[in-house]
Amino acid sequence: MAAISGLKPEKVFEYFEKLCSVPHGSGNTKIISDLCVELARELGLKYRQDSSNNVIIWKDGSAGYEKSEPIILQGHMDMVCAKTDDCTKDMAKEGLDLRTDGEWVWADKTSLGGDNGLAVAMILAILADDTLPHPPLEAVFTVDEEVGMDGAFALDCSDLKGRRLLNLDSEEEGIFTVSCAGGMRADCTLAGRREPLGGESCYAVTLSGLQGGHSGGDIDKGRGSANALMGRVLYSAMEQLSGLRLAAMQGGRFDNVICSRCDAVVAVPAGKEADFEQFIRSFDATLKNEYAGCDDGVTLECAKTEAVPAVSAEATSVMLHTLLALPQGVEAMSADFPGLVQTSLNLGVMHLTEDGLHFSYSIRSCIASQKAMLAQRVRAIVEFAGGTVSERGNYPGWQYARDSKLRELVLDVYRDLTGTEGKIDATHGGLECGLFIEKLPGLDAVSLGPELHDVHSVRERLSVPSTERVYALVCEVLKRSK
Repeated sequence: MAAISGLKPEKVFEYFEKLCSVPHGSGNTKIISDLCVELARELGLKYRQDSSNNVIIWKDGSAGYEKSEPIILQGHMDMVCAKTDDCTKDMAKEGLDLRTDGEWVWADKTSLGGDNGLAVAMILAILADDTLPHPPLEAVFTVDEEVGMDGAFALDCSDLKGRRLLNLDSEEEGIFTVSCAGGMRADCTLAGRREPLGGESCYAVTLSGLQGGHSGGDIDKGRGSANALMGRVLYSAMEQLSGLRLAAMQGGRFDNVICSRCDAVVAVPAGKEADFEQFIRSFDATLKNEYAGCDDGVTLECAKTEAVPAVSAEATSVMLHTLLALPQGVEAMSADFPGLVQTSLNLGVMHLTEDGLHFSYSIRSCIASQKAMLAQRVRAIVEFAGGTVSERGNYPGWQYARDSKLRELVLDVYRDLTGTEGKIDATHGGLECGLFIEKLPGLDAVSLGPELHDVHSVRERLSVPSTERVYALVCEVLKRSK
């Protein structure tokens, strides 16, 4: 028996479980793309699958809606793959183990991928429903949204006729997103090769127990970045123990996830071992005090490990000075949307290799000039330290449109179904709407979705009743789009 069978809407959860049965992390979307194509074939619908694995599926309007203006339904297929430290699952090869208590759905020891597999499932359920009144539908499923919206960048939109877009990539029921931040990635390198030790002792240092989360939706919650904090910890250790050398560093897997754990190995000068151990204990207490209330589980610990070659003390000093100087987190808040982050950056991935320290930032802002300014700031600091910076995945923001018939329709339907007023909002997260608006001039867009909590983390969970309500909302919007 399926793990989530019987949940309503049944077709939505049936498709969601089918999608979750195959691996679909960013950069690994061929299988799920083929699955969407297979479902289109089963439904007898026209489709196009491009070389990037994006999929478009078309369905004619139902009786009486044949000549109505088309609506684009859109979501992305890829997910952020996070798992607990004790999880043995290979998420590049295996599907998810879904669980439910009837109110929530989650995955055992991994992220759920409700962002954005639930959107794909909803759209497929709509395409499969021949009883639903609707205008012509253009279902767009993109890949690799989580790593820079690569799929949306690559998608040829020339055969899309719709100029109304329902993006189903939001995570708060009743909050309708009409603007989002633009973003980019900055990949940084500081050179440094490992050299033999000169009598030092090596320690493994682990900074763990942080909540992490989405670098768009959670960046304002005061949560610590294990990567940024490890830079601070080791810089402070270096101040007290001259000659400390960096032998290994590994933290994070995705630029757009606040890093929850970072592991390092350092070479400590001979005779300073007890001082280093005492320093780590003391700094552990410092972090527990600073992050009480938002990251109560933070833990800093060390243990002796085998001696391995390490970067020179001079190169280590450059790396740690640079990490300490680089910004992390919220840089500016919006004046137009109180409480909304306007500009931020996140040190998502960091690792020491044979040629030096590599680390990547996700930079976001709804103000293009501030996004450019933060990229400039990162570049200035890293290049001043002798490093290099390359940029990728530069995607546009989505500017608020004062006149939107689709937005008014969605708000009217929500009010009629719930008896309450919907909220119009902007997000600091990145949405593909900005790219579609660039490619389809005159496009009217709204983003919406059910309650999804703690996305991009092993605590991710999806509300079942919210899913049912939002699905009914989307179906009613289609019904009224004659």
